[in-house]
Amino acid sequence: MTQNAHRLGWIGMGRMGTPMAELLLKNGYDVSLWNRTRSKAEPLEKKGAKLVDNPSDLNGVDILFTMVSTGKDLSHVYFGENGVASGGKGKTPKIFVDCSSISVEESAVIREKITALGASYIAVPVSGNGKCVKAGKLSAVASGAKSDFEAAKPYIDTFAKAGVSYVGEGELARICKIAHNVMLGVVIQNLAEITILAQKHGVPRHAFLDFMNNSVMGSTFMRYKSNALVNLDWTTTFTPELLRKDMDLGLGAGRKHDVPMPVTAAAREAIQAHFGAATLQKDPEHYIGLDFAALLETQATASGIKLQSEGVPVPTGLETDTH
Repeated sequence: MTQNAHRLGWIGMGRMGTPMAELLLKNGYDVSLWNRTRSKAEPLEKKGAKLVDNPSDLNGVDILFTMVSTGKDLSHVYFGENGVASGGKGKTPKIFVDCSSISVEESAVIREKITALGASYIAVPVSGNGKCVKAGKLSAVASGAKSDFEAAKPYIDTFAKAGVSYVGEGELARICKIAHNVMLGVVIQNLAEITILAQKHGVPRHAFLDFMNNSVMGSTFMRYKSNALVNLDWTTTFTPELLRKDMDLGLGAGRKHDVPMPVTAAAREAIQAHFGAATLQKDPEHYIGLDFAALLETQATASGIKLQSEGVPVPTGLETDTH
């Protein structure tokens, strides 16, 4: 254990949570883990993690990190039966750090409950996927009490190597992440549209995306998604369903605060077409569970194109990738 470090807890061993927790272990921190499916956490036990039987077993850690799918999941592991803050005779971690993507309203309710218990709550949603974590390209945005953020920051820096931006008190980090994912939806939908537009005029996808990546419009996101779009690799990093959820959160926030979002609304409805297209597949659930880059398939079908992999390896810009 690193000298003078806190005792850490971690809940959530999904595509993101596993590599994030693994980095804490690699840095020598004392980490106790719980995951609903224990077998997913067992590989990290061999790397020094302490596995516990229930979330309530983590009530004695100093700082608890969570990375779960929904606000409902987060509330359950915190306050539900055998939840972190429901057992242990009122004992709770000093600081709760949540890295999930949930709504502003859900986060505010959770913050109120945690504050009432005498603990602190830091919202730290992240930007990137599992590959970004491993390549040191994950970034984060944080909000909550500044002193508590500073206490947790050394551990956040361990997995958010591209940087963590502190934006203020309360739920400000949540609205930043929602805005971030709204842009993600708009960009991937438009990227699918223009890539198919170029292909229908005879431009190979790999050539078009190479041009785009080298232009002023190129971005980290576009570069690491290019191989997927060229070679139809729909290995899941983020699902269309989760993307649609975040688009809806953004539109809801816009309506609440009188911010017109016509581009977001149009992109959201274009993404909805993907769900209709899924009903025509042999295995609709599998199709919906593919990576959101598979929106290219829906755009191609709507444009009268049958996609095929171009078989051209494209660099992703992630150092740990081999292609």
